[in-house]
Amino acid sequence: MTHALIVESFPAGPLQCNCTIIGDPKTGEALVVDPGGDAEHILERLSANQLKVASIFHTHAHFDHFMASGAMKRSTGAMLALHKADKPLWDNLETQCARFGFDFDPEMPPPDRWLEHEEEIKLQGTEALKGTCIHTPGHTPGSMCFHFDALQLLLGGDTLFRGSIGRTDLWGGDYATIEESIKNRLYVLDEETRVITGHGPETMIGYEMRHNAHIHA
Repeated sequence: MTHALIVESFPAGPLQCNCTIIGDPKTGEALVVDPGGDAEHILERLSANQLKVASIFHTHAHFDHFMASGAMKRSTGAMLALHKADKPLWDNLETQCARFGFDFDPEMPPPDRWLEHEEEIKLQGTEALKGTCIHTPGHTPGSMCFHFDALQLLLGGDTLFRGSIGRTDLWGGDYATIEESIKNRLYVLDEETRVITGHGPETMIGYEMRHNAHIHA
């Protein structure tokens, strides 16, 4: 039997993006997903759990999901990862921030590597943490969800919300594409899968299959 992992989610940054830490207390290694701001608070939560971030994954490259990424990389040396289809959005982060009236980190580094659909998620030396990257375009071309089957957990970014779906009126959004992503790549997961959304309350796959009116049958 594998040991229990640390899983902690909390809203971070000016738009209260749900940031998630998944860590292995045995090795002290952690994955952070969507550090949307408040780098000091995220680092404090890592320290409180005696964890060090090894990788920072982004569900997509809208500005509100990356605003602590540069500071965290400078502090920890953690690897930044993203789907390559969102590179144009990452390259446009300064414009995104300006449009919504937020300061841009002028030292924001580029992603260290590109995530692929169905790529395995793991940390070095950590057998307990295994997951899968799921490419779910629609909110953005490179939107990703991260599925951890043993935890019955999906980090859904801005693809699926409780009773709703991600906006498609921003850069790279497309309604038909996000609907197809949800039906064909998320609704095939176990109905008991817990979904941590990009903003707001969490939900369950089964609940959305039965109650989400934004997805046509």
